[in-house]
Amino acid sequence: MDTKKILFADDDPEIREVLRLLLVGEGFAVEEAASGTEVLKKLDDSVGLVILDVMMPGLGGYAVCAEIRKQSAVPVLFLTAKSQDSEKALGFTVGGDDYLVKPFSYTELISRVKAMLRRYYVYGAKAGEENRVIRCCGTVEIDPDQCVVRQDGQEVPLTDTEYHILLLLASHQKKVFSAQNIYESVWNEPYFYTSNNTVMVHIRNIRRKLGDDPQNCRTIRTVWGKGYRIE
Repeated sequence: MDTKKILFADDDPEIREVLRLLLVGEGFAVEEAASGTEVLKKLDDSVGLVILDVMMPGLGGYAVCAEIRKQSAVPVLFLTAKSQDSEKALGFTVGGDDYLVKPFSYTELISRVKAMLRRYYVYGAKAGEENRVIRCCGTVEIDPDQCVVRQDGQEVPLTDTEYHILLLLASHQKKVFSAQNIYESVWNEPYFYTSNNTVMVHIRNIRRKLGDDPQNCRTIRTVWGKGYRIE
């Protein structure tokens, strides 16, 4: 697996210290930030994962993620005390990949971190071994070797999670995937009922970025009562 570092941000120095000790203890290289502005200053190609506290003074986690997405597809994990579905939907809409609600166990945090890094680097590299371009939805091309999506020759700025959802569906065109199929395949975690909304928000983001008309989706199609597919 790639050894790029984890950049995490929280305005509470005690929480930063705990996270640093935990992540270093698991063998990760880490970089701390005390504010959203500091995250943006420290973000570079050496960063392989960003962990953001949502409620930071000044530039909060959601705003920071939106800025990150203007320059990078690096995975972003939100930490927050808010558990409402509307809050999670907002986090995914601005480009977040996963969401961990406080209080959480250290085991759960490390599990999420390892799963996100594995999905971003190991699975992406493995897919690249085939070195083939997958075409779907008319003018959409997925290049597993570079882990990028292009439409009409222009790169589409998908997040890591959005990319893997599209890759999953495009690699098995015409096959219907339930929300549970997608969640367990992409997140590599057990599915719960609330996970359905998580999948739905990411599907909506993919459609929007590919220029779909909300009333006439031509990319990822909804099969009512069953799931989603690409034809």
